[in-house]
Amino acid sequence: MRMSSPTSGGRRAPRRASRFTAALAASLVVAIAGLPLPSHAQGWDVGLGQTGSLIRALGSANPSAGTPTVVLVGGMDGDPASAAEVTRAFEAHEAGEFGRNFDLVAIPMANPDRSTLMCPPTGVAYREHSESHALWRWLGVHAPDLVLVVGADDHGLAAALSDQPVADVGAIPARNISNATPATIEAAASGMTRSEAATEVLRRRARTPEQLADELAGTYGHDFDQLTYLPGMALIARMRMGAVADVGGLAAPYLNTPPDIRSSLNIAGHLVFAELAERTGESGYLDLVRRAADLAFDETGAMREAMPLHGEMRDAFFMSGPLLARAGRLTGERRYFDMAARHVAFMNTLVLRPDGLYRHSPLAEAAWSRGNAFPALGMALMLSAFPADHPAFAELVAGFRQHLTTLSSFQDADGMWHEVVDHAGSYAEFSSTAMIGTAMLIGIRAGWLDASEYAPRVTRAWVGVLARTGSDGTFVDVCESTNKQDSLEAYLNRMAILGPDPRAGGMVLMFATEMAGLE
Repeated sequence: MRMSSPTSGGRRAPRRASRFTAALAASLVVAIAGLPLPSHAQGWDVGLGQTGSLIRALGSANPSAGTPTVVLVGGMDGDPASAAEVTRAFEAHEAGEFGRNFDLVAIPMANPDRSTLMCPPTGVAYREHSESHALWRWLGVHAPDLVLVVGADDHGLAAALSDQPVADVGAIPARNISNATPATIEAAASGMTRSEAATEVLRRRARTPEQLADELAGTYGHDFDQLTYLPGMALIARMRMGAVADVGGLAAPYLNTPPDIRSSLNIAGHLVFAELAERTGESGYLDLVRRAADLAFDETGAMREAMPLHGEMRDAFFMSGPLLARAGRLTGERRYFDMAARHVAFMNTLVLRPDGLYRHSPLAEAAWSRGNAFPALGMALMLSAFPADHPAFAELVAGFRQHLTTLSSFQDADGMWHEVVDHAGSYAEFSSTAMIGTAMLIGIRAGWLDASEYAPRVTRAWVGVLARTGSDGTFVDVCESTNKQDSLEAYLNRMAILGPDPRAGGMVLMFATEMAGLE
């Protein structure tokens, strides 16, 4: 990672975090390096069929580190007989009836709704050909060394896996087998070597936070044409890495032409100016921060009911709360902290569900992934700039802690949170996982969260993010930009991006710099 001090326009070089934070980050990296491939638990939600049927995978709770992995797939035509056969084979493997030393993962019913499968899949994931996209991307990320498909018609899956970079990760040798007896499976696995996909995922997971940040900083954080959080988070992360002067050059035009503020995304983009004001002491950046934060007050100076432009969406915790707190810290004026607390309380009345999760907006009860990641990270960033002696501080911390506690129970076996947090089979969503992992790490460092409970969760989230991040700045399953929707189905059908994405790039850069202990 580039660790040099800024050459101009900056007063402060990147600073290593406390001994506790550095030790935590080091322990997480050590833990990651020893994890087997793939990360097994009792089972995974692979995805959903066209009519909402759940596709599941079964894996050993105690896989052997370093051993090859075979995935056995049944039910490609919806046939319950092949599904039962695959399940029996998995149970036989777990009972020790196989002589070969490999881990076996089973997907008994890959096509429960008997849909027409496309291999490799086409169309919008997971709105079209949902089973095909789910199976393809799940196999790519979990990167077995061999896939065996039971049955005569595999819809071209074996050939596509063998010939294509699956989910942009790498090819996976695959073949059809007529039955799933131990003898047949052992014969098919004879001579198996590490797959291209498995080699790539192992490489990805071996990266340190500094290495990942350095890779992604080559792609993200080099423009600020749009004043939103999308490029903004990458720019803040690059400042943590020492590029204060570079970022200042991108932000400087706004000093001469103050930007229009038309949405909450613009408000969140002002976090870049807050960071620059704190790092450089340039008064013009502070003026821009004040200009946005002062939207919270009417012409008499009285606090509004909430920060404007919130759109009744839970995103507003992230879009406005951190900026108000940074304005308070930069100016020393308590009214900004008062307004931040007021804003949080108002939004809670709109979108906090009785179970502790957040609906995205009052239009639907769905607990959308980023609709919960925004408050998690937004509160972590806001509280980081909040005075501990403020009357609302303890209550705000308690709310943050309760939300993270609730979210914890929905983290999956790969460390991920899903597109609809509490809906089985919705896809593992990348950006929300990076955001929630960052929020947890901030909470641990600040002492708001118990390290013994949350550090393993951060580890698992980091592993999931690493496996889904290419060195070229591509990602697996980032939910597209999403305004408030009016149904659960609308959230389930949001496009899952496979490739580059500035939102995900900024959020994982923030996660990486937190893991690296950079401030």
